[in-house]
Amino acid sequence: MAMTSVLRWDPVRELESLGRRLYPVFNRLPQDVRAEDRQAMTAVDWAPVVDISEDGESYHVTLELPEVKKEEIKVSIENGVLTISGERKKVSEEGNGKKYHRIERLYGTFLRSFSLPDDADPAKVAATMKDGVLNVRIEKLAITKPRSVEIEVG
Repeated sequence: MAMTSVLRWDPVRELESLGRRLYPVFNRLPQDVRAEDRQAMTAVDWAPVVDISEDGESYHVTLELPEVKKEEIKVSIENGVLTISGERKKVSEEGNGKKYHRIERLYGTFLRSFSLPDDADPAKVAATMKDGVLNVRIEKLAITKPRSVEIEVG
């Protein structure tokens, strides 16, 4: 009697596998750029993850940039758009005595762009880099609150 083995098909596993294979293709351009602007941009190799928050005085943009030197990062604001770009150099097998069996981390150039809110002050921006995390602080404009004045009717 011949035995046949049946492999159970797992559609979720198949989708996860497809997603992992397609990630580098679809992750080459920043997600925050309009479709018409994407064609004018050069391709990038990866996009670092970002958190954006605010408090009463400023906006905070935090990017994870492990193994990226602060000299390799450019932060600029133009026409109300914050742009952060740079490069993470690929590790070289030559000269470090290591033989790599798998490299899954992404290397190369990156670019992230974000539209700033109207109350962000492009003249008051500070960026700091510590432990592979870039923090950009954009102060809010000092908006004068309307005040109420009572006027006596005579």
